[in-house]
Amino acid sequence: MRRVTSRSAAFTLVEILVALGIFSIVLVAIFSTWTSILRASKVGTEAAAAVQRARMAGRTLEEALGSTLLYVANRPYYTFMSENGREGYLEFTTHLGPSFPRSGKFGGLDVRRLRFSIRQHDNDREFILQQWPYLMDMDKDEQNFPLVLAKHVQEFKSEFWDTKLQDWTDEWTKTNELPVMVRVTLKLGDNEVSQRVRQTVCRIVSLPSIGVSPVWQSTGAMAPNPGNPALQNNPALQNNPALQNNPGFQNNPAIQNPRGNPFNRP
Repeated sequence: MRRVTSRSAAFTLVEILVALGIFSIVLVAIFSTWTSILRASKVGTEAAAAVQRARMAGRTLEEALGSTLLYVANRPYYTFMSENGREGYLEFTTHLGPSFPRSGKFGGLDVRRLRFSIRQHDNDREFILQQWPYLMDMDKDEQNFPLVLAKHVQEFKSEFWDTKLQDWTDEWTKTNELPVMVRVTLKLGDNEVSQRVRQTVCRIVSLPSIGVSPVWQSTGAMAPNPGNPALQNNPALQNNPALQNNPGFQNNPAIQNPRGNPFNRP
């Protein structure tokens, strides 16, 4: 008689342990790859944001300095002040366009005082911008929540072109005058604790350093100045048909010669 035996298929304990080990290795490899991708993405995003911030900081500095103002009759409102060092700053009055950061906040008040400075915030040094209308005081919003242009600042330095020395100087003492050129350097680190300079932003800006004379600040075309011979004998003013019907010129003794107002001649 023939004996029939049955055998059931099953995994042994060793096979199960080997399979679990392989599965664990695959999971670890996938997790490591995924975390590396996330870390690289974060580093790339932060680097791109830092580059963009540095670019915007340089552009903001360049735009602001290129439109500085100085009206001679009102010098106290147009002082140009600077200081280098760990708490360095740069402050001046300028005329800004509608595309300048936070311009919408000031409702068409385009002539404003700007202050670029360094602020210590949460163990980090930030490059900030504060602004306010030049005949008003800085409001609490600008004091407490300034515009942050860059982070991880290692150094902020301003240099000025000395026309006598024909060289750059790091001190500007003529606060009632504008320098001919300004060189601004901003050095940024990797993070708040790093001492290594990752990026340097440098801008050289030529300023409209000649102040607006009081004679052009009057409500008329020209302020009275009877003793100004440069205006009395200026044929470009006396023979300019575009000015003959301008009351500000017709009634202005600054441009009259001894025979009377040249614009009233037949």
